[in-house]
Amino acid sequence: MQLFTAAQVFDGWQLHQGAAVSVTPEGRIAALHPAGSPWPEGTARVDLGAGVLAPGLVDLQVNGGDGAMVGPETDAAQLARICAAHARLGATAILPTLITDRAEITAQVIDAGREAACQRVPGFAGLHLEGPHLDPARKGAHDPALIRPMTEADLAQLSAAARALPALMVTLAPEAATPAQIAALSAAGAVVSLGHTGCAAAQAQAAEAAGARAVTHLFNAMGGLMNRAPGLVGAALTGRMAAGIIADGVHVAPECLLVAARMKAPDGLFLVSDAMAVAGTTLERITLNGREIQRREGRLTLADGTLAGADVTLPRAVAHMAGLGVDRAAALAMASRVPADLIGAQDRGRIAPGARGDLVHLSDRLELRGVWLGGVAVG
Repeated sequence: MQLFTAAQVFDGWQLHQGAAVSVTPEGRIAALHPAGSPWPEGTARVDLGAGVLAPGLVDLQVNGGDGAMVGPETDAAQLARICAAHARLGATAILPTLITDRAEITAQVIDAGREAACQRVPGFAGLHLEGPHLDPARKGAHDPALIRPMTEADLAQLSAAARALPALMVTLAPEAATPAQIAALSAAGAVVSLGHTGCAAAQAQAAEAAGARAVTHLFNAMGGLMNRAPGLVGAALTGRMAAGIIADGVHVAPECLLVAARMKAPDGLFLVSDAMAVAGTTLERITLNGREIQRREGRLTLADGTLAGADVTLPRAVAHMAGLGVDRAAALAMASRVPADLIGAQDRGRIAPGARGDLVHLSDRLELRGVWLGGVAVG
């Protein structure tokens, strides 16, 4: 049994001063021990000192890392490589994400995800398919030639994947999928997320009523909030759908981040990295569907300046939100318990008996200091 101690412990809901966390030899949380309570006998203490001990962070939008992108080269080994890269960056559970691609590549990635699940790849929590069923007018960095409406064959493929994977998130535009298709996907277990859309609020609300449960990178690749045209932003802020958001200081203005936090936190807003292959590397450029993406000054852009993913880690996103004045516990929940709950991963994103012993240690400034998977330190 290991016993982790730190100045503060975040359990997924609140901060505890001077608490301790015990982890079993099997890599599960045994208990959270309040300050002043007796520690279990026979434990090896890991004293982390100042800072915050928190659950391993959970990232539901990860396009790549360690020089690899989810796409034509993807197999279970590549998914393991991407998961390992993000574990080193603090995200101990991720949804590797395929950006709009050809049908055969989608099938290949789903097969790789099934194999990764069978192999119990550390950190692999399922897949996120972002497209191809989007609005071409809100394509962002997606290849418009590959965007198309959902067919019944697509629906059958996605429904089967949702039943086979630990979790499946599907980003689609209401213009490209019918409410009946959304309902069928949801019934199969997929987390349907609305994004890359110019839809009206009424369309978004109809999709929510059909079973859509989330919004992909709120404010980005969608219409703005207008006085008589609230669009997806308005539907997201006032509805029950959870919203992912990129808090990198580039994608979303601080005022909009604060609006989202005040409307949706602590339980309806979650942070995503939208990471690309450059994550965890010093690479300055990569390619996406044959197009070069450049990495400069914290931005990833196509040649025309279009943002193409983000260059941020979840600890940095948490720190950014806290720096704007968002409650520290709420900011931490946005990167741990809230996304874990959305995908039904009840043993992740929290420090509670029986949960995975995946932990991160953050400094007082919320900088990453250490990571453990199942109680084992990640190098």
